[in-house]
Amino acid sequence: QVQLVESGGGLVQAGGSLRLSCAASGRTFSSYAMGWFRQAPGKEREVVATISWSGGNSYYVDSVKGRFTISRDNAKNTVYLRMNSLKPEDTAVYYCAATKGPNGFADAAFYDYWGQGTQVTVSS
Repeated sequence: QVQLVESGGGLVQAGGSLRLSCAASGRTFSSYAMGWFRQAPGKEREVVATISWSGGNSYYVDSVKGRFTISRDNAKNTVYLRMNSLKPEDTAVYYCAATKGPNGFADAAFYDYWGQGTQVTVSS
């Protein structure tokens, strides 16, 4: 079992920055690839970024490339999402998720464990 707890969300003006954190329980964090997803009101959940279990490979949805950075610290059982140049369309609940194995997936169906989510609101 892996329990995930997100933090770091909040209200920020357009152009601002936030760093989300996702702390994982358990001693096998490095066995899981991780992903950040988001869901805006009335929209489907979408992938934002994924990172491999070693941290060596990452993926970003086109809309956040160049603005967001996913990283992980396996010693601290934590994955991060640094978000710069935030836009109102980034407003959503952000979730982290874990999938057993080396590589992450853009499809949420492949993830075994999810956090409760953290709200990010970007005002214009």
